[in-house]
Amino acid sequence: MNLLKRTATSLSVILIFAFAIRILVFWAIQVQVRVPVVNNLPFGYETGRIARSIAEGKGFSSPLSIETGPTVWLTPVFPYLLAGIFKVFGVYSYRSLMIITALDDLFSALTIIPIFFIGKRLAGTGLGAGAAWCWAIFPNAVLMPFLWVWDTSLAALAAALILWATLAIRDSKRLKDWIGYGLLWGAGLMVNAAIFALAPFLFGWLALELRGKGLRRQWLLLPTAALIFMGIVCVPWTVRNYVVFHRVIPFRSNFGLELWLGNNDKVPDTWAGELHPNDYAPEREKYARLGEIEYMRQKQSEAIQFMESHPRDTLRFFWRRFADNWMGTWEPIQDTWTHMPFAYRAFFVSNISLSLLGLLGLLLLYHEKNQYAFPLATFPLIYPIVYYITHSSLRYRHPIDPALVVMAVFALAYPARVWARRGRNAGLPAGAAGMTPGPRATPSS
Repeated sequence: MNLLKRTATSLSVILIFAFAIRILVFWAIQVQVRVPVVNNLPFGYETGRIARSIAEGKGFSSPLSIETGPTVWLTPVFPYLLAGIFKVFGVYSYRSLMIITALDDLFSALTIIPIFFIGKRLAGTGLGAGAAWCWAIFPNAVLMPFLWVWDTSLAALAAALILWATLAIRDSKRLKDWIGYGLLWGAGLMVNAAIFALAPFLFGWLALELRGKGLRRQWLLLPTAALIFMGIVCVPWTVRNYVVFHRVIPFRSNFGLELWLGNNDKVPDTWAGELHPNDYAPEREKYARLGEIEYMRQKQSEAIQFMESHPRDTLRFFWRRFADNWMGTWEPIQDTWTHMPFAYRAFFVSNISLSLLGLLGLLLLYHEKNQYAFPLATFPLIYPIVYYITHSSLRYRHPIDPALVVMAVFALAYPARVWARRGRNAGLPAGAAGMTPGPRATPSS
């Protein structure tokens, strides 16, 4: 029994299982349906094209199917990683697909490590192991590395590491720990800039926690040191963008396009994907003619004008994207369920279950006055807002899925924890039930 328990809660066992199942699923799909290696999927459209440009010695440029010059469409980490693979194993080659998918599988499996320790901090090793096992078999986590050769799996790992580090750094007064925390943030932002939406809330929470402990100067100095080192990591990319485009662009340039794709008079439901410059020649030609920065500025202006003049449409799109983000579809279930293939039904059920259980877990954390409730809450409440405004996808939501998995398992385990607590209280002397042990008494002098 002890051996079974040790095996079930072994981080190494869960990691090996998770990586193996991802490789097996990928291999099974490839055997049945050999995915063509072309210059879009499965190499992530703009990501693959920028990587190709880097590998061919043309620099960080040309995110579309034509050469358009330097770009800041994406942050640099994943395009350079993919470019390195292209350089060694061939641009858009089948071998490159195998290597980058195996790496994405590894990133997804490694996300189990922060998930395990986040859960352990919340409620012990059992919860950590349970959350890790759930991530090991969660359909999104298993399929995303194969479906999207993008920064998706690496971004989920980065976000989970930042959450784990946030919970851990709360108890540290050492400057070097906070410097490391800042460096981690900087690396995460160079993977996926959307994570930055969480920074004001997590840094603010940490500062208030330190202040509540009576640290007169450290409550301000330590988070400031972390912010400085976060900036140090990001500054080279910002400087490059300023040198190339003559304006300050900290992370990415493409917000204007994404906003317009989700807010214009041709949006059928949540966004007008057919108007993307990847697929629509008139927009691609306009992008090439105006240049990236001016094109994005115009698209943002057009989107804002539409949102101001069509508030009802804007709210309707917002609501549909909200539903799509949490369920994987915005359409009423009763209208689509009977036509769904079985695999899609299972995929849908797993996503809506995760969303509902994650919300329940968050409410229970607040009910228990758990000290980590606030930082966990920022992931589902803050991170997706930009996608409600622009356009949504389960791929975009994936960086917060690790936090959702932990909260969902917390909800599932809650009844057992309550029963166990009642059982312990039942064995206490009368009047002692519900009391928590305090510090050991010391003799008075």
